[in-house]
Amino acid sequence: METIFKPIGYIRHNKTKVPKHWTVSDLEGELVINEEYLPGIRDIKIGQRIVVLFHFHKSDTFKEEYLIQNPPHHKGERSVFSICSPLRPNPIGMSILDVLDKEDCLLKVKGIDMYDNTPVFDIKPYTEL
Repeated sequence: METIFKPIGYIRHNKTKVPKHWTVSDLEGELVINEEYLPGIRDIKIGQRIVVLFHFHKSDTFKEEYLIQNPPHHKGERSVFSICSPLRPNPIGMSILDVLDKEDCLLKVKGIDMYDNTPVFDIKPYTEL
């Protein structure tokens, strides 16, 4: 079975280096939503947190050797599904961003840990139980 994702937009900012994870990021930029999906962001509010699913479009092709990795912020080896590495069987990332402003197809956000022009697949509301 093949699954095909169509981006709903992309991330835009002017930095070449990005933080490794959204929890340690103060990077601000814009989430640019494709015009056809504009009605889909109608209820997103300034001050809200959103979950953004995106494509690790700059990652290497996944290899079996990436099932066990040695991330720099952990001691020792870790399995791929227990870490947030961009080297994954399906290169899908997830970040939680703060919405700072909203205008037409642009969501100004903070907490970016994605490269400029990273394709965005989906946005979901962030909820705490």
